[in-house]
Amino acid sequence: MLSIKNLSFSYSRKKEPVIRDFSLDIPSGGIYGLLGSNGVGKSTLLYLISGLLTPGQGSVDYKGENPRLRLPSTISDIFLVPEEMDLPSMPLLKFVELNSPFYPNFSKEEMLANLEIFNIDPQIHLGGLSMGQKKKIILSFALAANTGLLLMDEPTNGLDIPGKGAFRSLIARHASDDRIFIISTHQVRDVEQILDHILIIDRQCVLFDQSVAAVQNRLKFINTIDPQIINSALFAIRGPQGSSVVIPNLDGNDTEVDLEVLFSFAQENPSGLNSVF
Repeated sequence: MLSIKNLSFSYSRKKEPVIRDFSLDIPSGGIYGLLGSNGVGKSTLLYLISGLLTPGQGSVDYKGENPRLRLPSTISDIFLVPEEMDLPSMPLLKFVELNSPFYPNFSKEEMLANLEIFNIDPQIHLGGLSMGQKKKIILSFALAANTGLLLMDEPTNGLDIPGKGAFRSLIARHASDDRIFIISTHQVRDVEQILDHILIIDRQCVLFDQSVAAVQNRLKFINTIDPQIINSALFAIRGPQGSSVVIPNLDGNDTEVDLEVLFSFAQENPSGLNSVF
């Protein structure tokens, strides 16, 4: 459904490319976690995928079309939730009335249900809202738009603890095999329970690209003070009260994935991590 080939982009000719010769293929639906260090271009990549930026080189293809051409059939099937946003000073229902026609699969019933889960009054006025309230409203709208591709940049920033729980519930409820959700985030604890697939990137390549099921099947994440286990582990992060380690999963029982440890493993030794798969 989504193919990125040899993509490069710089905000200025005098600056180093934010993304250089980057390629990625996402063949089918699912919830993808997009992880990377600060400055590797995660947000820029989302804007390139949505067609809001023009690549210096390379291409983005979504369902056979280039999003940058801004064809109605393409942009009505893509929704980008930015990290920060401004909403017009108007009643929420007026905002929905004006914007929902751009999305042919939009469901007002789903929008109202999403707002209820976020505990947002549909009669609210959009002027003077907090960042968290804005995020809940735009996420409610984005999910109700029922686009085939939903891009989310740090969607849990600004959400309170109940809001983060509601977000996870809504993502799980709206996900399907014919929709791609891409969540770019530093708050890995907020999303690790809902992801189907993990993408860890740097400026030039995908360091790691595997399903959560594959990670659970091949790797085990444990905390230990046993020096023998630590020294023989595939990867270990030492702490004051022991170490978080990654070892081969030899018993065939799926285990919980520690995204923070997996991310560090991919950053420090991507070839060692990928050799397990």
